Amino acid sequence: MDGLKTYISENKSRFLSELFDLLRIPSISSVESHKPDMYKAAEMWKKILTDAGADKVEIFETPGNPIVFGQKIVDPKLPTVLVYAHMDVMPVDPIELWTSPPFEPIVKDGNIYGRGADDDKGQSFMHAKAFEFMVKTNQMPCNVKFLIEGEEEVGSVNLPQFCEDKKEMLKSDVILVSDTSMIAPGIPSITTGLRGLAYLQVEVTGPNRDLHSGLFGGAVGNPINVLADMIAQMTDKDGRVTVPGFYDDVIEVSPEERKKMSQAPFDEEEYKAAIDVKELAGEKGYATTERTGIRPSFDVCGIWGGYTGEGAKTVLPSKAYAKISSRLVPNQEHHKIAELLKNHLEAIAPQSVKVKVDVLHGGQGYVCPIDTMEYKAAEMAIEKVYSCKPVPVRSGGSIPIISVFEEILGVKSILMGFGLEADAIHSPNENYPLEQFYTGIETIPYFYMNYAALKK
Repeated sequence: MDGLKTYISENKSRFLSELFDLLRIPSISSVESHKPDMYKAAEMWKKILTDAGADKVEIFETPGNPIVFGQKIVDPKLPTVLVYAHMDVMPVDPIELWTSPPFEPIVKDGNIYGRGADDDKGQSFMHAKAFEFMVKTNQMPCNVKFLIEGEEEVGSVNLPQFCEDKKEMLKSDVILVSDTSMIAPGIPSITTGLRGLAYLQVEVTGPNRDLHSGLFGGAVGNPINVLADMIAQMTDKDGRVTVPGFYDDVIEVSPEERKKMSQAPFDEEEYKAAIDVKELAGEKGYATTERTGIRPSFDVCGIWGGYTGEGAKTVLPSKAYAKISSRLVPNQEHHKIAELLKNHLEAIAPQSVKVKVDVLHGGQGYVCPIDTMEYKAAEMAIEKVYSCKPVPVRSGGSIPIISVFEEILGVKSILMGFGLEADAIHSPNENYPLEQFYTGIETIPYFYMNYAALKK
């Protein structure tokens, strides 16, 4: 690729400066007060894509947050790559655990620190800069479109309808996404599968007001105690979900594929040390990487109720709440699973309380075969830069819109991410190694070249 490494080297400072301007915008999609920030992010993306050489960039309104679309049509006869990314980020709580302000990005020990540094502003920005290089040096071998949404972290609720309405505008041959991770810096991988998601909120109500725990304790159902007991009943001692019908549609991965998956480098002791735990837990009969890649799960993401302030307050609370995430494998339909979870939680609740379950959002799992032209283009690009073939892996994470793309737009997505497990996405001190950032910019142009050549 003529001049690629030189271009990156000469523009490193500018790339970082522009990325930092994007990272400073607190575009938290789940918090209504940050809606103006979603528009600031959209305007900045419009400028980024325009400056990079897009022929057309437009901001579209939705019932929720805006969507940015941009394109460069080199020749209508050439293949078209649609780059998908998101400009929204997760909340920053607990803020006290951050070692630097989450929206004041810095570089420390070779890593970019800040909310969105990896997920997904840092990774999506790589595509803008790779695109910029290809356009500025007149080496773009295909058409490129960008679809950048503002609701990925809350389930992409308005994107499916947008895709239906703008199907012709979004027409492409493949969708390229960098919102996933690699096994390690020197061990590249391509994500070939994603788990789906069913996300619920549970509200348990006992007495009609908070009660004195001395006068009423032991005589009235405590919503927190009841909720804790209900949650405990959702999984058994072998780590399996106890909800009737939960596993009905799970496709068991063949022994042959499990054997191939086991060849991916994984050090369980390092894994435990990295998250500071002495022992791992999960479904019996499966390895750690299988539990997060090919098996469904049930987890409580948040639980609260009663008095949580300083000191003591002897109160028996009126209400208790929990947020629940169930990760699903391909073929598990997320609406069906959400309904099963909801019905089961309501069924196991004692008469001493009332239970309300709200389904907040969800999405389907996704699998991409490794024998496709699209996968081979990504494989060749990574091999060119890393000097070794990437390992195909199934991720435990979810990007609900990926399966929707296939359903509505009729094209496969290639998940060519450059993040690392240590990047702490969704957590305090999110970061992204500079090396991964610059290597990503170097790799993406080769995908375009390979894909255009294979499509001929």
